This record gives sequence, structure tokens and C-alpha cells, in this order.
Amino acid sequence: MVDIKTIFSIAIRAIRANKMRSILTSLGIIIGVAAVIVMLAVGNGAQISIQNEMKTMGANLIIVRSGVATSSGARGGHGSQPTMKAGDGDAIQAKIDKIKLAAPILEETAQIVYGNANWSTGITGTDNRMFEIKEWDLAYGRFFNEADVKNAAKMAILGQTVVNELFGDVDPIDKTIRIKGIPFKVIGVLKARGQSGMGQDQDDSVYIPITTAQKKVMGISFPDQVRFIMLQAVDSESTYTSQEDIKALLRQRHNLGQDKEDDFVIMNLTQMMEMMESSTKVMTILLGSIASISLLVGGIGIMNIMLVSVTERTREIGIRMAIGAKMWDIRWQFLMEALVLSLIGGLVGIFFGLIGVKLVSVFSSLTAVVSLPYILLPFSFAGFVGLFFGFYPAYKASLLNPINALRYE
Repeated sequence: MVDIKTIFSIAIRAIRANKMRSILTSLGIIIGVAAVIVMLAVGNGAQISIQNEMKTMGANLIIVRSGVATSSGARGGHGSQPTMKAGDGDAIQAKIDKIKLAAPILEETAQIVYGNANWSTGITGTDNRMFEIKEWDLAYGRFFNEADVKNAAKMAILGQTVVNELFGDVDPIDKTIRIKGIPFKVIGVLKARGQSGMGQDQDDSVYIPITTAQKKVMGISFPDQVRFIMLQAVDSESTYTSQEDIKALLRQRHNLGQDKEDDFVIMNLTQMMEMMESSTKVMTILLGSIASISLLVGGIGIMNIMLVSVTERTREIGIRMAIGAKMWDIRWQFLMEALVLSLIGGLVGIFFGLIGVKLVSVFSSLTAVVSLPYILLPFSFAGFVGLFFGFYPAYKASLLNPINALRYE
């Protein structure tokens, strides 16, 4: 039976006897483990950013925008032809079972004023369904009620950034701000959300009733016009299966004949986010694979040094065999030495990898997030590399002839 404790002690003594060589031998493993941890952390951070973006945007989301305008043969971009109405969203929600909510959206940038303070921010006309889709709660105050929307009330809900810029430490509830010179009463403040995955400050916005935006703030081409409609399907699968129903209903409402192209665009944001998340997973695997090449290079370095060690310790091997050491005793001696070198390198690599992750987060715009599996994976692989590349030197050592080994100078 192999005495693991004794073999481990011999391996530690051999490593300590050649400290500098052992450090240089482990260097490839250290760099490899650190690189793998950093690369996996960057990929993991990208996935988490996408998932957070999906949460803030809303689950199972579909966007319906106005279509493309053509003038004198020149085609404009999406939204250049205003065709969507808030009533389209109401009809979709009422008639398509797979759609849970439909929120109308009108957007514009404007200067808002409170006292001597002013701030340029995004003005969004909508109703309470948008907050429900985004699962966005109030810090304090209240949402719009039916009377606010029906009567085009001059009420506003503020994001936290707007509150900080205009009011500072003053409670904004029931205060009056001016949007394009029009007075609005502040009725609520949203909970802070911070930046989106695209770097946009989600708290830098003011929300007013959709009817108020249409009639009093934003110039619109026709009654009930909106920029786009935000739809929430009942589940992820319905974001795919409901698109044809939405298309058929809108073509009917817009009186589009068979020979006319759609005057709207349907975008499945759930599908787009899933594709981005899938691409990020592939990127993470690719980055980890590239970084793991350093581990293989480190393994080759271990094998070379172990072969040198076998040559240097040929007489020692001969003496051990002469006093009764078996073939596998010799193999385990050198395998253990290679394994310990790899694991020590792995531990040091984890230390430098965590420092690297911290530096990436501090000095770059990338998000790097470490999780336990992304530490254990490269550390375990380092141990495997040590055993794999240490086997040949160990095997070679175990095949030495004891008599020849004792005569070796």
C-alpha cells in the first residue's frame, strides 16, 4: 500500500531543496490559473449585465414601433413614419390572449425647471402599465390614477437623478416643476435603478400621463399618436407565437391591403436578449479556453523540470529500489511532486487572479464577477495538468534499472 503521507513529505522536501527552480516551474501554472479566472469573471460579468438589463427592461417584452417612411424614393429609418396610436396597444391587450399588458410611450428631451435650478432630461409620456411591465416601484408618493390620464392632468413622477439635481435634500412631493414652461405637480418619486447595461442612467427621466404628453407637451402629427408600444407577453414562448397575431390585428386596424407593406415594426426584445446572452456564454468559453493554453504551457514546463529532476536523482532512485521500493512507489513520488507544484501554483494563481479581477473592475468599463465554480475549475484543471504532465517523468523513473541507477554519476 502506498504511504501517501511519506510520499507527500518527500515531495515537499524536494521542492524546498530547489526553491527558485520550483517557483519558475510553477510560474506557467500561476499565470494560467490567474488568466482563466480573470477571463471567466469578465464573461460572467457580461452575462450578469445582460440579465440585469432584461430585468430592468421587463420580462417577455415586445416593442411595436412606427414603420419606415419613403419620400421621393428615399427611405427613412424605423419610426420615420408616425403610424402607431395608444388605441393600438389597448386593442392588442384586449384581443390577443398571449399579451398581458400594453403601455403607450411618447418620448422627448426637454429642459425642466424648479426655482433657480434647471436640468435637461428625458420626458416620457405613458401610463401605469409601463411601471408594471418594468416592475418599477415608487420610493414614495403615488402613481397616476385613471382621472390623471383621462383628464390629461399636469402631474409628474420623477427619477432619482432628477430629484437630486433639482431638489437636493428637499422633498419634491407636491412641488411644482416646469416642463417647456408648463407647470407640473410632482406626485411621486421612483426607486433608484442606476445605469442600464447600455450605460444609460435609468433614473434620469420624468414621467407624465400619455394624454398630457399628447395634448399639452409634445407636438404630434395626429390624435392619439405614440412613438411606440411596449407589450408584455404572458410568458417567454408567447413573445414568439404572438407576433403573427399582433401583425394581423395592426394591419386590420391600419387598413393595409394585401399589396401594402407593414407600416409598423415588431421587435422581440426577449429574443434579442437571449441571443446576446448566448453569444456572451460562447465568448466566456472562448476566453477561458484561450487562457487555459497557459496552463498547458505550464504543464509542459513541469514535465521538462521533472525529467531533469529524474536525471539528477538517479542514484537516489536506485537506492530506494535497492532497499525495497516498488515501481509504483517511485511513480507516486514524482507524481506527487508534480501535483504539489501544480496545486501550489494554482493557489498562488487564484490570489493573483482575484487581484486581476479587482483591477479590471476598477480601471476599465468591463464588469468582472467572480463565482466559486470559476475559481475551482481552473484550480482543478491545474491539478489535472500536474498529474498528466508529471506521469511520463514518473513512469520513466520507475523503469530505471536499480544496478545502473546506483552506478550513475
